[in-house]
Amino acid sequence: MKDKEDAMVSGSQDVREGAAGAGARRLGRALAAAAAVLAAVLVWLVARTVFDQDLVVRQPGREATEVDIGPVLVFAVVPSLAGWALLAVLERFAAARARVVWTVVAVAVLLLSFVPILQVEATGATKAALALMHVVVGAALIPGFWRTARGPR
Repeated sequence: MKDKEDAMVSGSQDVREGAAGAGARRLGRALAAAAAVLAAVLVWLVARTVFDQDLVVRQPGREATEVDIGPVLVFAVVPSLAGWALLAVLERFAAARARVVWTVVAVAVLLLSFVPILQVEATGATKAALALMHVVVGAALIPGFWRTARGPR
């Protein structure tokens, strides 16, 4: 009888620790996503206000477009949520390798995100500000999500 009670207590502790762990993972990921968005916005603000840069890009065959705060928010929020979703799916279906696979995909996406910057027509300062936005989003998300991922470290 004692063994059965110990097993029940141990099982309920595992459930509580699992729920607490999931909550901590969600909080960590939410903070990493928020940091990514905030960092991108700060780079945009500094470029616009401190360095007085008009962040204008021209894609081949299109008119010039100013990079306002809206696209900055979208291009920080969407990768954050997509990365979070991918990590959650990997943890569900490939738990043993979720952290490694996610990290490789995240670094590849970060590197590929520079291709459009190389293809648009813009001043060097504008390209540098855009590239820095990509870097700070990746710098917040990759280690932030990596720390919260389940699996071997």
